[in-house]
Amino acid sequence: MTPFNHPVVAGTDGSPGAVAAAEWAADHAALRGASLRVVHAVDRLLYDGPRYPIPDCFDKMTPSGRQILDRTARIVRERRPGLDVTTELVEGRPGRVLREQASVAAELVIGSHGSGGFPGMLLGSIGNQVAGHVAVPVVVVRQTPLGVAEAADVVAGFDCAETSGPALAYAFEEARLRRRRLRIVCAWDPPVPYGRMITTDLDEMGRAAGEHAREELRSWQSAYADVDSELVMVRGHPVAALIQASSLAVLLVVGSHGRNALTAAVLGSVSRALLAHAHCPVAVVRGPHL
Repeated sequence: MTPFNHPVVAGTDGSPGAVAAAEWAADHAALRGASLRVVHAVDRLLYDGPRYPIPDCFDKMTPSGRQILDRTARIVRERRPGLDVTTELVEGRPGRVLREQASVAAELVIGSHGSGGFPGMLLGSIGNQVAGHVAVPVVVVRQTPLGVAEAADVVAGFDCAETSGPALAYAFEEARLRRRRLRIVCAWDPPVPYGRMITTDLDEMGRAAGEHAREELRSWQSAYADVDSELVMVRGHPVAALIQASSLAVLLVVGSHGRNALTAAVLGSVSRALLAHAHCPVAVVRGPHL
């Protein structure tokens, strides 16, 4: 995982959702002892086509971008006095700008909805263009329901795969830093392998799945013995199980396939659904690049 001597990078377009994401990023940077960089992308292709160029288009769009950055920086500095905050105005498509920023970032943070420089963060696919495509964690900030955050856990999705390692490490670190309990949710659906046979007994399937998950988690729980962690086995689809768990979570952590960026499976269907429907901020942590 990228060390936190790199800044946390928050993408902003000045919308309320983006400001909330920048505030979350400021809190997270302070928690990690990192600096914060707030980035705004000026996408002149929205207005300035190659066939009908607008003279000095970028220069004309720059003042509003600077205003967005200045306002966001002022808000996060008031929220976190003493935090090292810098801003950067970049020309380019938002998804590309954020992917480039990832090479010098500890993690990327964006809002769940936006406009302007980062249009339609999720529904416009900016989140999907970034999460799973970069080596660092990507956090999409969705508002935690009122009254939940004070007692909420960190929740991690777990499927017993080797590629779950980076997401589990991130989840354990977050729980440790936040002094929260870590709830590890493992969803299973029949059939579940039991030894070398496939059993049709649902209770036996559940026991087999639970034993396997506990065995896979044993080394992690030993390494993070100071973190209060709990494995929750749920029979059902992981999307439904994790959306329900997110309603009582301060952060939901999931992995991605980490496959080649040219494949359609860079961000799996589970992660995509959670980005769209979870009730709390979602961190997508890429597994080993296959």
